[in-house]
Amino acid sequence: MDRLPDLLKLAERDAVCPEHGAFTSRNIMARIWSRCPVCEESARAEIDAKARRDAAEAAEKAHRAMLDAARIPTKFVGCTFASFVADTDAKREAVTAARDFAENFAENAKRGASLIFAGKPGTGKSHLAGAILQSVLSDRVRYCTCMDMIRAVRDTWRRDSEKSETQLLRYFESLDLLVIDEIGMQYGTDGEQTIVFDVLDRRYREVKPTILLTNQDKEGFKIYIGERAYDRLRETARWVAFDWESYRPTARRAAGEGS
Repeated sequence: MDRLPDLLKLAERDAVCPEHGAFTSRNIMARIWSRCPVCEESARAEIDAKARRDAAEAAEKAHRAMLDAARIPTKFVGCTFASFVADTDAKREAVTAARDFAENFAENAKRGASLIFAGKPGTGKSHLAGAILQSVLSDRVRYCTCMDMIRAVRDTWRRDSEKSETQLLRYFESLDLLVIDEIGMQYGTDGEQTIVFDVLDRRYREVKPTILLTNQDKEGFKIYIGERAYDRLRETARWVAFDWESYRPTARRAAGEGS
């Protein structure tokens, strides 16, 4: 016991840091002595900061990859529920429906609950659909126009196609959330109707949520997608009317006034 102070002295020695001055260095193990505590703290802080930067960069890269996979149009990347101008009761009802769908997506996904956004061009349908997609973003959500979906299926019919029609239909069927825009802007041929029905029917049977955007009223929408598809959507989808004028003329006037 009497030798303990001497042993402690042997485990310590005076040292000088060129930057921070004198400090007591402690023996960590044979021939290894502790560095300046201020330098050590600074080094640990830099390591922690680098780890945070690396994590943020990795998260941003993953987020960007999911955005790319979702194919959300650049115009609607960054759109949120808060940035939707809900200045009437009808608009507030629409944004509430969209926000509720996103906030309760896990439950909606279990039920295969869907939405139909219907209204004139420029009323904010794609804005709210984009906000929903970004709220539930993963590598299993996807935006496409109805015509792009039809073309993608038709492209599988080429001899040099890398995917078969069955493989592509299974892809559309498997997505956790599919947004189909511009429904009813096509010719409405039997062939188009068959493809649309096939996708919607597969998602209905697999209990997968779908958001459909259309400029048509209920009758026009029903005529385009067909009686069978419409009947399935009546069971699972909520019709949300965007029955107000386009905001685009207002936006153009505001841009002109600001220029």
